[in-house]
Amino acid sequence: MRCIFCKRNSTTSTSKEHIIPESLGNMLHTLPPGVVCDACNNYFAREVEKPFLESESVKSLRFEQALVSKRGRIPALSGIIKPIFAPAILTRHISAPLRTSMFVHEDALSAMQKLPSGQLLFSAAPGNLSGKVVSRFLAKIAIEVMAARLLNLPEELEHLVDEIQLDPIRNHARRGDTPTWPYHARFIYDMNKKWTEKSGLDFQVVHEFDVLATEWGEWFLVVAIFGTEFAINYGGPEIDGYLRWLEEHDNASPLYSGKNAESSP
Repeated sequence: MRCIFCKRNSTTSTSKEHIIPESLGNMLHTLPPGVVCDACNNYFAREVEKPFLESESVKSLRFEQALVSKRGRIPALSGIIKPIFAPAILTRHISAPLRTSMFVHEDALSAMQKLPSGQLLFSAAPGNLSGKVVSRFLAKIAIEVMAARLLNLPEELEHLVDEIQLDPIRNHARRGDTPTWPYHARFIYDMNKKWTEKSGLDFQVVHEFDVLATEWGEWFLVVAIFGTEFAINYGGPEIDGYLRWLEEHDNASPLYSGKNAESSP
């Protein structure tokens, strides 16, 4: 067995790979040990997933959804108290996720008690979430989604490793070789939206993904994380083909059209 990223022998690897990080609520979509070698697994966790997960906008999402990290923590949010502009930290309790605590300096607490009113502001701005951080994160998911489809076809999985047409996106995930790799992002449903099963039970869609093959021969990974849909081109750093597909399909999401139409919310 060889790693789908570095192409080195990975038969002794012991770690399974999460296609979408555990810290975004994924315990289901994984690759068995060896599909991604231990070295690449650790590298992606540190250099690709961590910058995405620790950006202010994603931390805000994880805080709101009470998503626990692998270390058993819900990320805290940093903010300010107006009008005194004192720093504050808001945390959630794992044992009681609806309960929150706010930590402020003792001097700020004294000043707060004298205020007739005030505001507590927490930033959900993109912060350090650069385009390259997102595109490398999506490129990693794209290769792994393709591998997940081939797990029961060892010869095809081996062909995926050797497919030179995927080397640009593979290397963008590994090293960020391409300075700019555009992607498409939009909201397709509210992050807290609930659907109802036939049994009558409500459920929340945390993440979902599919591969879109267009009529003109381009392939795109389409992934939604808490209602934000991302798309990236397998074949190269351009997104015009996806915009064309959206225009020709009335801006419907590929996740809920065509063969997926019956699962539409």
